[in-house]
Amino acid sequence: MSAVWRVAVAAVRRRRFQSVVLSVVVLCSTVAIVVALGLLEAASAPFDRTFANQHGAHVVAAFDRTAVSDDQLAQTAENPMVESVAGPFGQAVIIVTDTGYGPPPGPLTVVGRADPGGPVDRVDLWAGRWATAPGQIVINRPVEPFFRDLLGTTVQPQGGPKLTVVGLASSVSRTAEAWVTPSQIQTLNPKITQMLYRFTEAGTEGELRAALTGLTPDPAASLLLDWQSYLTVKQDVARTASAYLPFLTGFGILGLLVAVLIVGNVISGAVVAGQRHIGVLKSLGFTPNQVVAVYLAMVLLPGFVGCLVGTAVGGLAAQPLLQLVFQGIGSAIGVGVSIWVYVVTLLGVPAVVVLAALIPASRAHRLSAAQTISAGSAPRPGRGQRMQHLLSGARLPRSISLGLGLPFARPGRSALTLAAVILGVTTVTLASGLFRTMIAYGDAAQRVGHVHTVVHVGRPDQTRPKLDDAGIEALLRSLPGVKYVTADAWIDIHLAGRSDRIMAQFLRGDASTRGDTVVAGRYLSGPGEVVAPSAFLKRYGLRVGDRLTLTLGGVHTLTTIVGEAMHSANNLIMVSWPTLTALAPDKKPTQYEVQLASGIDIEKFNAAVKAADPGLYPVTQPQVDDTSVAVISATSIFTLLLSTVATLGVFNTVVLNTRERRRDLAMLKSIGMTPRQVTVMMVTSMAALGALGGLLGIPIGVVAHRVIVTAMLDAVGLTLPAVMLDVWRVAGLAVLVLAGVAIAMLGAFLPARSAARLTIAHALHTE
Repeated sequence: MSAVWRVAVAAVRRRRFQSVVLSVVVLCSTVAIVVALGLLEAASAPFDRTFANQHGAHVVAAFDRTAVSDDQLAQTAENPMVESVAGPFGQAVIIVTDTGYGPPPGPLTVVGRADPGGPVDRVDLWAGRWATAPGQIVINRPVEPFFRDLLGTTVQPQGGPKLTVVGLASSVSRTAEAWVTPSQIQTLNPKITQMLYRFTEAGTEGELRAALTGLTPDPAASLLLDWQSYLTVKQDVARTASAYLPFLTGFGILGLLVAVLIVGNVISGAVVAGQRHIGVLKSLGFTPNQVVAVYLAMVLLPGFVGCLVGTAVGGLAAQPLLQLVFQGIGSAIGVGVSIWVYVVTLLGVPAVVVLAALIPASRAHRLSAAQTISAGSAPRPGRGQRMQHLLSGARLPRSISLGLGLPFARPGRSALTLAAVILGVTTVTLASGLFRTMIAYGDAAQRVGHVHTVVHVGRPDQTRPKLDDAGIEALLRSLPGVKYVTADAWIDIHLAGRSDRIMAQFLRGDASTRGDTVVAGRYLSGPGEVVAPSAFLKRYGLRVGDRLTLTLGGVHTLTTIVGEAMHSANNLIMVSWPTLTALAPDKKPTQYEVQLASGIDIEKFNAAVKAADPGLYPVTQPQVDDTSVAVISATSIFTLLLSTVATLGVFNTVVLNTRERRRDLAMLKSIGMTPRQVTVMMVTSMAALGALGGLLGIPIGVVAHRVIVTAMLDAVGLTLPAVMLDVWRVAGLAVLVLAGVAIAMLGAFLPARSAARLTIAHALHTE
């Protein structure tokens, strides 16, 4: 093996440029693969690890406290399908009043629990201590430093005792929004008994439903009010990561395919160009297997270097993306690229490189020493000559007709190069489609041009506004440049029959001018109407036309879903203002959204609002959507990388063609071909492949765009209007055809110039 190793290292040094190209290709592909695998792992593994550490609940079940006793529920632990159980715990919903500090006002689901441990749902108490006496409460919050300010604040329930926040905790199962002692929960008049179950079979929603149905033969099972599956929580945690996964996976696959094509091209070219070298090795005693091993090692060395560097770069690139994806997602769900991702990449990518090189390298196995020593390096007579003869009759400059015929001299190599160009054009097409879709989505999500500034009403711990609600709206409408004003009240409410809270945005005034994108149904126009985001409808299995019963402070009102909005929030609804009047007539707006006339300076307007009433806090509406920026940035980087890789593939092909056709080039120069004509000939040979690659790559890119965007939308439960998906125009597609030509010509230009500078004497020196 030492001889094989020395020859392989010498071959790498002799082909420095091709080795560098191969390293860069593998590096780019590896970066995309590491980021995609890291995100794939992050979409489930962090939750799974935290769920296992906290012994999370497969099912959080709510029973009617007045209809089933604690003893009956305790007996469900004896069912053979139950692995472990925690409870019964009393559960109540309290209405928190606005004290200016502490948790926000609105409904709060509280559970009575003696300690954070137990056989199911071991709550992570990450700050303070557990509630051990009356008047104490622990709040469920993500592990974020700024939440520590809640320690020591108070919670004032309507009609109940004041509670002091003594701890901050997080439940991966989302079993409650707050916890108090069992004795304290009795004073809050609990209506529900909570049970936490882990089942022996809990892999699917069907298994969980079957386990719940078979809990007990007594009436307790039929008195189940509601239940929450851990699979729903897991999907909610991972849905943002799952949205990024399709396009990262797509770029990773494209990069790997380009790498395979270029590796095959490099090795086949090396075998063809090095036939005499193969014959010399075999005549010196190298076995056919050793010769193949030389060529495999020749690509494995630079390939592994590229893989090693790409793995490190990919790991670094994945971290900020993962932090963005999981920003604000609670508990101790730690994110990061796991060791297995690095191991799989470091083993898998070099293995793919070797497999890609194996088929062309096996050709060296079959060649005999005598045949290879006597063979020349130029293409065999007759190959491509028929096409050259046909092109010679065309009214084209001779340099162009010769260039168009060159790919037919090495059809196999040309096919590999064409495939690389096709993948490059596919990448550019996919990227341009994603760019247009995300730009349109970002503008719609931020309501660009519809809302310019949002005026917040001061809280009790800040300067209170001098004006009342009517005065504030009149002030805003009176300022120069104001076109529309919409009053909003953001209030936490409950859906009847469910314990989890949702956010309701009650709208008054010029709500129809806010720029919300409605993808089904219509917008709000009267009392009792709701417009819900696509993700909300999918989360609760609802559709336009269904009824919702909203609950606030013990008051219920029936509403109808009249429209579906393009929004990724699965816990938000937009509601007409008369509905809030029916629920809580005393509620006032918490903010005012303002649309300004064209040309009005937003910052000057904000300053005028602040000067008119110091208790108002105007904030300029962001014009950029963070998700769109992240997707566009990642897409741009990977497109640049893969386009560069495809260009390097063309570069490598022209280098190989130039080396093989040194004698032909010398002959052409000797009969009068100028260096400029040589350059045109070599560039034309690749430009033709580029044009064909553009025509073939565009439809693949269009299909890939639709598949990837659809997968991203399904992951977050989002529906886009058709105009954001059908982003292709004839002029844009024509430009994309030129992308293939550009990739080919850029890759061919430098080696073509090198061929043009080749002297006749130097070209014939080795003949």
